[in-house]
Amino acid sequence: MFQKTIKEICTMLDVKNDLSTFDSVVVKGVSIDTRKIEEANLFVPFKGENVDGHQFVRHAIENGASAALWDMSVPNPPEDVPVIVVEDPLLALQSLANQYRHELDLKVVGITGSNGKTTTKDIVANLLSVKYRVHKTQGNYNNHIGLPLTILSLPQDSEVAVLEMGMSGFGEIELLSEISQPDAAIITNIGESHLQDLGSREGIAKAKLEIVKGLKSDGLFAYYGDEPLLQDGVKGLNLKHVETFGRSESNTIYPTNIEMDNKGSYFEASFAEGETFFLPVLGQHNIHNALAGILIARKFGLSVDEMKEGLQSLKLTQMRMEMVEGKKGESIINDAYNASPTSMKAAIQLVSEITGFNTKVLVLGDMLELGDQEEEFHEEIGRLIDPEKIQQVFTLGALGSSIGKGALENFPEDRVHSFMDKERLTSTLSSFITGDELVLFKASRGIKLEEVIEGLKE
Repeated sequence: MFQKTIKEICTMLDVKNDLSTFDSVVVKGVSIDTRKIEEANLFVPFKGENVDGHQFVRHAIENGASAALWDMSVPNPPEDVPVIVVEDPLLALQSLANQYRHELDLKVVGITGSNGKTTTKDIVANLLSVKYRVHKTQGNYNNHIGLPLTILSLPQDSEVAVLEMGMSGFGEIELLSEISQPDAAIITNIGESHLQDLGSREGIAKAKLEIVKGLKSDGLFAYYGDEPLLQDGVKGLNLKHVETFGRSESNTIYPTNIEMDNKGSYFEASFAEGETFFLPVLGQHNIHNALAGILIARKFGLSVDEMKEGLQSLKLTQMRMEMVEGKKGESIINDAYNASPTSMKAAIQLVSEITGFNTKVLVLGDMLELGDQEEEFHEEIGRLIDPEKIQQVFTLGALGSSIGKGALENFPEDRVHSFMDKERLTSTLSSFITGDELVLFKASRGIKLEEVIEGLKE
């Protein structure tokens, strides 16, 4: 992890105070939370709407921090402890991360997209771990604060960092790309998330394409080639090395054969004739994510056998196409981490295609951040559900009820159930389940649909 003396930090930042008496103090790692301070950390305080982190600086040092940053606009910085006064602690954090990234003998892979970026991050990291010392974004540390913290936590012997890049508006991905200076970048797809902030799918594509702003001049840019908005956007960019993945044969690589069972997906790919890859994850969309990972693996010199090993041993971040068992023996697909129309359609298609179950149940909740057309998006999802392949539909939330409204255009009333309350949903669902069902849970993160799953497992 990041390790410097105060004297060294003062050469990296535009420091506004005299810290010569603390020159030899050593900082190890960075924290923004006094509850998670580790020995010798640099504490970074932020001024929030309700709480000012500067009031916790002394507490952070008492808890083991070696030093803290301090916003020059905040009066009365303490002088008896190592407080580094800067113009803006956030900008200082980002600058330290950028400089530390360049100190390391390190390759960076940046990943963004409307859906699938966390899964693709896990896939890329697992593939490259076969050959390199790899570290990746943990949890949701994928924004203007989380990404710098991830970089500053990298061990000094790291060979590859796989960094997820999230955003809600224009300019955010560009900032993350400039901080991390990726050697390879991926856009998984363009969906509908953040329509309320970006206005259109064209706006989303433009914002995601910011990932190339910091891409090394010889870096690889890989994107979902079946998306016309990305195809058009790339035409105006001066990029030396561009490759695509997707279903169509116009892509650099594409699947030539796909078979799925309840253990995962088997597929062959255009670049390796006669070779079968196994991905222990459900869904054709995840095969596309695997193909994105394979493009990166090829750039980093992995053999086909090493790729097979990296895919086969994959373990995803929780609540992403995670297969678990309920207390009655039912098979549950927990895909409750997030949702958009694109990912919702893909998950429903997956459940529709899986064989071996007489009863398939969908439990679907609100999809958030879709802007003015949110009700129409939800109703469309409901209309797309095939009553020949799905036996029961349960929904949660006000927008979720619009899914139910759409489903009722094709389903009889006794097969569609809408709820506003998780306890009632859990109770009704539990009484319905006998143990031989396949049940999909899918909703946006804010709905916390996993709480219903826990009710079925208890």
